[in-house]
Amino acid sequence: MKSIYNFIVKPFSERYENIKKVNGKELIINSNIEYHQFVSKKAVVVYTPAAFDTEIKCGDVVYVHHNIFRRYYDIKGKEKNSGNYFKDDLYFCSLDQIYLYNLKCNLDYCFVAPLKNKNYLSISKEKECFGILKYSNKSLEAIGLTPGALVVFTPNSEFEFIVEGQRLYCMKSNDIAVTYEYEGNEEENNPSWAQSS
Repeated sequence: MKSIYNFIVKPFSERYENIKKVNGKELIINSNIEYHQFVSKKAVVVYTPAAFDTEIKCGDVVYVHHNIFRRYYDIKGKEKNSGNYFKDDLYFCSLDQIYLYNLKCNLDYCFVAPLKNKNYLSISKEKECFGILKYSNKSLEAIGLTPGALVVFTPNSEFEFIVEGQRLYCMKSNDIAVTYEYEGNEEENNPSWAQSS
């Protein structure tokens, strides 16, 4: 069974990530389907498209758009699956809805780790729009931006992901605006709740 143009994926574990482990106990952090922040973004490829060859293979772990597994209420208040739903916990996923596969960026996506805000007068824990490039892509590497580069990205261009226990922002290459030299006091903002995921 293959789709012509789409991948067929299934959630890595659950459709929603509503439970966190804290000190060996389970904490329910969400009980609604409306919040996109709690929809799982980690998936496993079950079938690849028939129309083209790709580096992404069956069994690969991929990070995808949150709307693939999302549920919603229709106009009559009935709970529905997303338009990507196929059957039996399988979902269609287009190539541009896959952001990361086998810890390699897909297309023109990249991942940036946010920085801790060192300004003690600010209430924000993050230095807004600053980060360290964690996963690069071919177009960024062609201009010399490799993992570890200190970058500035455009406001509201980032989507939050937890990748390998680290909180990262996904964005497109064009959202990287500036690259900086390290001052030596930069520190990633990776909260402990992300590491336990």
